[in-house]
Amino acid sequence: MSAQTLEDAIALTKKFTEKPSNEDLLKLYGLYKQATEGDNENERPGGFDFKAAAKYNAWLNMKGKSKEEATEQYIQLVDQLSKTHI
Repeated sequence: MSAQTLEDAIALTKKFTEKPSNEDLLKLYGLYKQATEGDNENERPGGFDFKAAAKYNAWLNMKGKSKEEATEQYIQLVDQLSKTHI
């Protein structure tokens, strides 16, 4: 099973029967946000919201990547993960 578009890849993640590692989930999140919104220009979350901070950093790590490049990498990662998580 292989995704051709961002929408295909998103649909494929919903078929995962096993949750990917936190590292992979954060990478997926960062690539998705970069592919759909571009560079992260939001304010860094404050306080002790570690989950929000991790997601913020994952997206920030994609800064400078084009939406097309992020989309391609998201699809590739989902395809790779689908081999062991479906």
